[in-house]
Amino acid sequence: MSTASPKEISLTGSFGASVFADHLSAVAGEPAWWLERKRESHTAFAAAALPRRTDESWRFSSLGALTLDGFAIPGSSVGVDGTVLTAAAAFPVPTAARLSFVNGRPAGSHAIAPELAARGVVVIPLSKALETHGELLRQHFMAQPQRLGSAKFAALHTAFVADGAFIYVPRGVEIDQPILVSHWAFGAGAAVFPHTLVLAEENSRVTVIDRFGSADAEAHFALGANDLYAGHGSQVTYLGVQDWSRKTVSLQLNSTVVRRDARVRSLNLHLGGKLARHESLSQLQAPGAFSEMLALTIATEEQEFDQRTLQIHQAPNTRSDLLYKNALMDRTRTIFSGLIIVDPDAQKTDAYQSNRNLMLSDDAEANSLPGLEIQANDVRCTHGATSARIDPEQEFYLRARGIPPDKAEELLIFGFFEEVLARLDTPGVPDLLRGLVQSKFSARGR
Repeated sequence: MSTASPKEISLTGSFGASVFADHLSAVAGEPAWWLERKRESHTAFAAAALPRRTDESWRFSSLGALTLDGFAIPGSSVGVDGTVLTAAAAFPVPTAARLSFVNGRPAGSHAIAPELAARGVVVIPLSKALETHGELLRQHFMAQPQRLGSAKFAALHTAFVADGAFIYVPRGVEIDQPILVSHWAFGAGAAVFPHTLVLAEENSRVTVIDRFGSADAEAHFALGANDLYAGHGSQVTYLGVQDWSRKTVSLQLNSTVVRRDARVRSLNLHLGGKLARHESLSQLQAPGAFSEMLALTIATEEQEFDQRTLQIHQAPNTRSDLLYKNALMDRTRTIFSGLIIVDPDAQKTDAYQSNRNLMLSDDAEANSLPGLEIQANDVRCTHGATSARIDPEQEFYLRARGIPPDKAEELLIFGFFEEVLARLDTPGVPDLLRGLVQSKFSARGR
């Protein structure tokens, strides 16, 4: 029985000192520096205040639904539903390698091609990387400060993360097919902490797909993070597909570092969850760096999607382009809060930020807060947000040709999303994402 004080309970919920002690005991064989980082993180988590509506970084958020109570860290003895691994294996995209995790534990893999392994490509669980690539983990794991409001949750993630994906691409190596990482939650009240770390060295190229899903319809707590590092001249494409159960509370913390002449394209597809918050930080640290930040969201029933972004230009001659599109139905809510920061030395910055909302219900609500903070005088920065309904003439055109109202709406939403999907150049991936969007329409109202 827990003897935690009321203060500890209010700040830590289900993740108090006794639960953390059990977690440390379960990972006692890992390196001392890793365990110490976990201890420091849990101390920081327990001491930090919970977010409040008066915090600018949580403005408009439904904090009443964000609870740390009622969840549990699944034990290693939790059974794995075989259908989960079958679904992971059936993901219809040719891949260079695959990793699967259920409740934060490795649950299946598809070895990387021998010719890529011979060239030094590494795709392994973080638990293995602690043994073989510890110094890289020290340098890059959760290395960037959280500046979008979730420092407390970042500390919680570091304290309890059990495993995740470690992907390393050496200098000059190009991987044609994507690497697929699947993260699954299983069991009522399961708390999971998925993590993916991608290191692309100089002049390399890689595509990574992160999948987040529930193996049942139960409520879960999912607190994920990723670290993307694009070395000089490298090209990284990252696709995040979030489809947690409709009862799940989800927070995802994404951090990207882009070096000289490197290019990073990230696209996040948001489908699942009851309350889903997504934070995306992109730092352009050297001349010629380019970051493209894309997102598509379909909100139905009473879902809330909370999106916070930060584009930081820290060097001259850098570019960033953000386009977030949301389709809102029923009684849903979205929040977009984005900021572009241009440091004093970042002359010749070219930055763009746009949030577009397609309103499909009188009861839906879209909140948009784009912003600029420019400290250089030779830049080109634009930002904006729009909220609009389906063009009645377009809808009439489709219905006049015998297309049912629901199908006409679906076609127009696909047209709205196509601007983003058309930017992807990985074979098979745009059609895959279209299929996932279609599946949400098919499940609507069930």
